[in-house]
Amino acid sequence: MMALVLAVIAGAVIGLALGALGGGGSVLAVPALIYLLGFTPAAATTASLIIVAATSATALYAHARDGHVAWKAGSLFAAAGIIPAYLAGAASSHIPAAGLTMAFAVIAALAALRMLRPSTSEPTGRIRPGKAAGAGAGLGAVTGFLGVGGGFLAVPALVSVLGLTMRRAVGTSLLVITVNSLAALTARTGTGGGIQWEVIGPFTGAAILGAWDGKRLAAKISGPTLQRVFAGVLLAVAAFMLIDVIA
Repeated sequence: MMALVLAVIAGAVIGLALGALGGGGSVLAVPALIYLLGFTPAAATTASLIIVAATSATALYAHARDGHVAWKAGSLFAAAGIIPAYLAGAASSHIPAAGLTMAFAVIAALAALRMLRPSTSEPTGRIRPGKAAGAGAGLGAVTGFLGVGGGFLAVPALVSVLGLTMRRAVGTSLLVITVNSLAALTARTGTGGGIQWEVIGPFTGAAILGAWDGKRLAAKISGPTLQRVFAGVLLAVAAFMLIDVIA
């Protein structure tokens, strides 16, 4: 029962962050699964992919309904990440737990720094195919390996290399994250370690509901303030994970 309560609370908080901040919110899913719910790093990254895919797909529907998704450009960007996401997802099962935890802590710290220093990228008005393929592949690898959405990397890339406005970049990033997460999950199928649906189900449901509340929260509190608070929490989590690995 305690695990169920913790899963619902953690899912709601992470969904709230996703809804209010967009990219970066899902980064907290992995440490929550490891330190609150007792998952191994490998199991946590797999479970996180399920949570990220479901939550991103739900949010994608909302953004698409408002016309804020560049389907053609986003599909091409996502396609570049499918194979890297699949390969990284398969490779992650062979990495020691300490290595996964340390790599995740580094990515979490980078996400926090990105939030503290928002991207200054501006729409270029033109697509750069080479850079788009490279950025899409890199994002797919990060998603597959660590089980994070990578929105904090995707949004600036979509603005700078695909020439999207910020609003359309946020909506389109959800398409990319959903595709990459599903590709990585496919690679992890049958790699061992049963999926604890009794925990992941409530966690995911709470995250989806929390994301809708997060949108309302974002309308009441300034974006920069929310980002600074979340970045501080994320830095603290990253530091804790690094200390846990080193100690």
